[in-house]
Amino acid sequence: MRPLLLHLVAAAAALAQSGLTPGARTVLDSHNCYPYEGRYADRIDRALAQGFPVSIEQDLTWYVDPATGKGRIAIHHGEKATGAEPGLRDYFFERVRPIVEKALRENDHSKWPVIYLHFDFKSVTPPLLEAVWNLLGEYPDWITTAPKLADPHVLAPLDVKPIMVLTEEASEQEEYFFNRLAIGDKLRLFGSAVTVRHKNDQPLYPVQDIVPVPATNYRRWWNSAWNAVERGGQRQAADWTAEDDKRLRAIVDYAHHQGYAMRFYTLNGHTVEVGRANGWDPNYNFGSKEAVEKRWRAAMAAGVDFIATDQVEDLARVMKR
Repeated sequence: MRPLLLHLVAAAAALAQSGLTPGARTVLDSHNCYPYEGRYADRIDRALAQGFPVSIEQDLTWYVDPATGKGRIAIHHGEKATGAEPGLRDYFFERVRPIVEKALRENDHSKWPVIYLHFDFKSVTPPLLEAVWNLLGEYPDWITTAPKLADPHVLAPLDVKPIMVLTEEASEQEEYFFNRLAIGDKLRLFGSAVTVRHKNDQPLYPVQDIVPVPATNYRRWWNSAWNAVERGGQRQAADWTAEDDKRLRAIVDYAHHQGYAMRFYTLNGHTVEVGRANGWDPNYNFGSKEAVEKRWRAAMAAGVDFIATDQVEDLARVMKR
């Protein structure tokens, strides 16, 4: 393995031309951007209407039709799908086709990726991983890739396209999406760092203990719950303080130094009634728009790369101001 300094220089050089340069831009990340049980089907349209770049999160699982025995990708907030859920091809890829084709015509690589597609796999069954891999292979002109190198700790330059696909940290995904590839094969999606998860009833861990390993060719981003910043997370957060801001900046600076782009999830602030009406998880709620806006602004100032929220219009307004 190369010395750490050389590794980080190589990582920075690889990311600098990719649109994933740590700290280069803050992207609105639309959390759980798909229908729930037939409701909230407009989430993707609302997210895409906020401008670009934007990140779209899709939760994925595997559904097998009991009548035919055939399986398919289902976008669903859980491991067991019913069969009524939308599929990834129609709900996401064909929905964004006009956006991607416009980006390809304009050919302005400085704005790419225009969309980050974030997968949260609710199942890691091999048929699901294979189906996702194969589906990505159907859009070679759309998808950002990188070659697999002999040394996994060296970040290869990215062939940047209008979409960049990110996934999370499960070892099964790394095995299928990276380890099994031959040297020179193209990575089609990129995993997140393996983290030490905070628990809400425990003190905050030292920053360097959360993710002790630098970014790799496959693992290029850090996906963090907010309880790494404020003990207890959103529901136990008190007033935003200078110490909280210092902790946030320490995490982000450390992540960027290790070569990772930084994402925090999920920063909401609303009444209980609004949350229920929109199907938003109450565990991500700071309780008021004023409270969450303080965190949004602090995250932007600290250089957070992806701010996940369900309140896409509200965060977009803050970002534009």
